[in-house]
Amino acid sequence: MSGSFFETAGTAIRLEVVSAHGSTPRAAGTVMYVSADSTEGTIGGGRLEHIAIEAAREMLAAGSAERRLEMPLGPEIGQCCGGYVALSMLLLDSAMLAREGAHLAAAQRNNPSIYIFGAGHVGRALAAAMSLLPVRTVLVDEREEQLALCRAVVEQRLTPLPEAEVRSAPRGSAFVVLTHDHALDFIITAEALMRGDAAYVGMIGSKTKRASFERWCAKSSAPVGDTVPLVCPIGATGSDDKRPEVIAAFVAAEVIARLTEARAAGDAAPQQAEAGDGLNE
Repeated sequence: MSGSFFETAGTAIRLEVVSAHGSTPRAAGTVMYVSADSTEGTIGGGRLEHIAIEAAREMLAAGSAERRLEMPLGPEIGQCCGGYVALSMLLLDSAMLAREGAHLAAAQRNNPSIYIFGAGHVGRALAAAMSLLPVRTVLVDEREEQLALCRAVVEQRLTPLPEAEVRSAPRGSAFVVLTHDHALDFIITAEALMRGDAAYVGMIGSKTKRASFERWCAKSSAPVGDTVPLVCPIGATGSDDKRPEVIAAFVAAEVIARLTEARAAGDAAPQQAEAGDGLNE
């Protein structure tokens, strides 16, 4: 979410999905904000969101502090989801809204990190695709002129030692390697695999390049270990189209799928530990 809404909206209504049963566009806990002339976030769009925005603006006009809205998502409101949603609606003044914005900005900084190594055509296209997703994207290159061509709003790192960025990355990061140099690709990819905690390690290329990398690892003194987690080629399951933007779209989907799996596994781990403790008692 952008900071400008929270800085300029003045007062707004905070909409939260507090209950969602059956087929619904968003899950419980989803939040959006509605001011007199703009919105931030989404509770799923469609007729549900339209009605909620109207109700929120009625609250703003009346100065109402709180309201609950319950809706079946059926023919009566022009939707066919078939589920049921309950929304809480709360009036926020400018100070409360600013605090919400600061909280959301802090949460965004804790989003999973995606490191893209190589600011060439595909790297820049991937940075643009990732900039639309709830992740922290870092574009890394040793060529200043290539980084300058990137128009996406992402972090940029100009460095002669891109592999050092791998070592300092947070746990659970994703690494996508597509530099202008095969040897550099191998070094960065090996560093990522050696971490042992990456959610995703992908290298652009072909099956032949993967085989070359595995031979390189076998001869290397570095403890690269298992190369099975490596995705190479990247984005190859969706299309043979080689346009940078198309490759980027499939790679973005691939990375997000892995991050989602990693998050689900992380969420399940405490529950599994508790179950194990119970069995051992």
